[in-house]
Amino acid sequence: MQKTVPYSMAIESRYPEQIAVCIARDANGRYNPMTIGWFMPVSMKPAMIAIAVGRDRHTLEAIRLRREFTLAFLSEPQADLARYFGTHSGRDTDKFEATGCATIPAEKIDSRLIKDAVANFECAVRQEVEAGDHIVFIGEVLRALVTDNPVNRMFTLIKGEHLDGVRQK
Repeated sequence: MQKTVPYSMAIESRYPEQIAVCIARDANGRYNPMTIGWFMPVSMKPAMIAIAVGRDRHTLEAIRLRREFTLAFLSEPQADLARYFGTHSGRDTDKFEATGCATIPAEKIDSRLIKDAVANFECAVRQEVEAGDHIVFIGEVLRALVTDNPVNRMFTLIKGEHLDGVRQK
């Protein structure tokens, strides 16, 4: 049986939820990683991924400036990075420097890839859509990379910061 409840209550049933890190270069030239949970593939031909970014986020400004972003799926050992990237602002902190996160340069866009991530996607923004308190960026995937060492991918298991890994096939 189903019952009517407020949206804020029903949406909590989405857990476990995938998480990823969106990276964009800001106006100061820093590559800013931000943990996000709202993203999805939206096309296979061409390959496209959509991400939703809050209107008050520093990352929003960076993506609008450069019109590109990296989306990285973190591995289970990177839980501390996911927590840090999601709880600190890039406005006043160089999050890569603060965490010592190993990165490598992207090839198709001006961004960074997270070295030990399960996968990285280099994306060029093709469309921006207003969606209430978020902006949805639809990015064409220009390059996709996966690790050659299968590891567990990060998920948020419950609301808040509880992170765990789920084995990739």
